Amino acid sequence: MLLLVAVSIDSIVSNPRFEWDVVGDYLFDDRILDGLVLTLELTVAAMAAGIVLGVLLAVMRLSPNPLVAGASGFYIWLFRGTPVLVQLLFWNFIAALYPEISIGVPFGGPEFFSIQANSAITPFVAALLGLGLNEGAYMAEIVRAGILSVDEGQHQAAHSLGMSRLQTMRRIVLPQAMRVIIPPTGNETISMLKTTSLVSVIATAELLYAAQLIYAENYRTIPLLIVASIWYLALTTVLTIGQYYLERHFGRGSARELPLTPWQRFTRIVVPRHAEPATEPEASGR
Repeated sequence: MLLLVAVSIDSIVSNPRFEWDVVGDYLFDDRILDGLVLTLELTVAAMAAGIVLGVLLAVMRLSPNPLVAGASGFYIWLFRGTPVLVQLLFWNFIAALYPEISIGVPFGGPEFFSIQANSAITPFVAALLGLGLNEGAYMAEIVRAGILSVDEGQHQAAHSLGMSRLQTMRRIVLPQAMRVIIPPTGNETISMLKTTSLVSVIATAELLYAAQLIYAENYRTIPLLIVASIWYLALTTVLTIGQYYLERHFGRGSARELPLTPWQRFTRIVVPRHAEPATEPEASGR
């Protein structure tokens, strides 16, 4: 394995076609950094919308009211069943269906507010709607799985204390369900970071689109794609570390001993531990 890694690194570093000097020139280019900031904004905003929407849809899905549960199920079916790229294009061209967005009394009643769809649904808003609404459907199933992982006795005990269904969900069920919800939510956040690259099809200047604009001018396609990949790897690494510490925080109480942090594992490898002295057997007393 070490030989294979060494050969791979040597091949990548010594191959002049990678043009590492070009990669270094554009790694901190202003256009790349602006695209990076927009990628982070889309990731945070879309995940926040998806989490809030997912919790709401999960609670609706578990409702005893068939109308409420059915509405949630229909939403999840629709947004999980169509590709996110199609949804992004749909929101970007929504003005073709609804040129004017208005608020008022339905069925021909008075109109209180109206705006042109092209003015309201900018490429950034279209990207946020496409990513956030799609993520809400997936988060709904993640939150629902976490809620169902909590023993039914917890619900019954809370109800016996006079708590309402909403209080039980907020104070008893969701805090315990977080142990199950956090790992897939972390994966969804990392996936969302990379999924933002799809908004390049609607001319939103996130990280990948910024790289595409640059290599469309200088024809250095491979180096600019490497620049984008380096930034994606850096961001996913930070998110992975954050996910680890969140899982460790919410995992307290589920195990006798918390798992070691990455720094603790590193120090154990670098700094050898002294062997503990062997204990002498106790005298038998015979």
